[in-house]
Amino acid sequence: MNQQITRRALLHKAALGGSGLLILRNSASVWSYQANERLNVALVGVGGRGEWFVDTIPRMENVVAICDVNQQKLEKAFEYWAGYGKKYSASQHDWERRAGKEFLRLADNRPRTFADFRVMLDQMGKSIDAVVVATPDHTHAVVSAAAIRSGKHVFCEKPLTRTVHEARALRELARKYKVATAMGNQGTYSGPFRRAVELIWRGEIGDIKEVHVWNTGGGADRKEPPKGDVPVPAYLNWDLWLGPAALRPYHPLWIQRHSWREFGTCQLGNWAPHSANLGVMAMNVHELWLSEPKDPRPVICIEAKTSGVNRLSFPKWELVKWHIPNCGNLPPIAINWYSGEFPEAREVRERATAGAAEKDRAAWQFAGTLIVGTKGSIHATGHNMFFRLLPEEQFKGVQCDRPETLEKSRGPEQDWFAACRGGKMPWSSMDGYGSVLNEFLMLGNVATQFEAPIEYDPLAGRIINNKEADAFLTSEYRAGWSL
Repeated sequence: MNQQITRRALLHKAALGGSGLLILRNSASVWSYQANERLNVALVGVGGRGEWFVDTIPRMENVVAICDVNQQKLEKAFEYWAGYGKKYSASQHDWERRAGKEFLRLADNRPRTFADFRVMLDQMGKSIDAVVVATPDHTHAVVSAAAIRSGKHVFCEKPLTRTVHEARALRELARKYKVATAMGNQGTYSGPFRRAVELIWRGEIGDIKEVHVWNTGGGADRKEPPKGDVPVPAYLNWDLWLGPAALRPYHPLWIQRHSWREFGTCQLGNWAPHSANLGVMAMNVHELWLSEPKDPRPVICIEAKTSGVNRLSFPKWELVKWHIPNCGNLPPIAINWYSGEFPEAREVRERATAGAAEKDRAAWQFAGTLIVGTKGSIHATGHNMFFRLLPEEQFKGVQCDRPETLEKSRGPEQDWFAACRGGKMPWSSMDGYGSVLNEFLMLGNVATQFEAPIEYDPLAGRIINNKEADAFLTSEYRAGWSL
């Protein structure tokens, strides 16, 4: 648990892994490439989280286009390549010198730039193999869907989508077009995550009784939309930023997407794809979506307790419970999500971090997972990248660093690129687990808008006990935008 994965170490691993990807031929992907060919990749969204891909993707593959509605962010990408290209070119490390050479090439021979991803796909479709999506939450689905329909492999940052309907739509598209897809919840690809899944499945901590997931962030709980007449910055295409959302006057507060349900997903989209990942996968919850229909049909009951219903913004705190029926040979269980500060959340955090060193407790209390079994517990970090077995003295000698029976990963981008070349689909692919995890979490954002529990049929994709809530599974797109 006291190990730290640094950005530098991750990129070193990426540089090594990207040069020798294992080519497999058992994937559903319709594409195949020779091992020594570089894929042509387009980056959509190059600011914020997109900066990670500005740095990472050129180390592995060939960036041929970048797209952002903010001209300043496009220019910043070229500045990054120029600056770090010069810096890395003088590095003592061979892998950094290789990255520096590629960064300088991109700075000197700029890839094409676009404000509108639709124009990019129309004009460059034949020269793009794969697309990375790192835009605000409300445009993840429309960008990913357009790329998939164009026959491109797609890697989309978490949350995969803003609504339940969008997640299901991407799952259907990924299956139809048979492209390689992945959602960027990076913990899935760590050795400790997969080892934790193994230990739970083999009964190391006994039968699972409780699953708790938390994040102290909470919501903005804004009571009214932004007001005032603010000019649109010259560098921003406001119409394209809005995308499928209803047209409205520009205001910089709208850009704070996690404050608004129309544009963001708050902590259930920002953190739960990491923190809830272990509990959902280890309890086989995804089987309720991906198994063959049966009678009686499985139903998930979701109840929410909040600081107050807010359909414009997100509550300051929320406790969401998914009551899960039998999944395979596992008994029914509840998965509990705590966001913000309130007594129940503090009690769970204290249980999870009891006995930990003071230097670790602050970081561990911000976000994490506690899975309680009849023989012991697992406490995982917010990204689910590391975990410890509790009580620690009981599990001394149990290795927690790497899987022993489950397949190992080369990393999120590397696994996706291997799938682009005809290899196995990543664990968080859109045609399976990745879209299900996202759909599961977005049901929580529906539940927090109602005081009574909702009942969801995962096979049919509908809420069966509340017509008003069922309408919240989707959202209306303005003219010119569609999946």
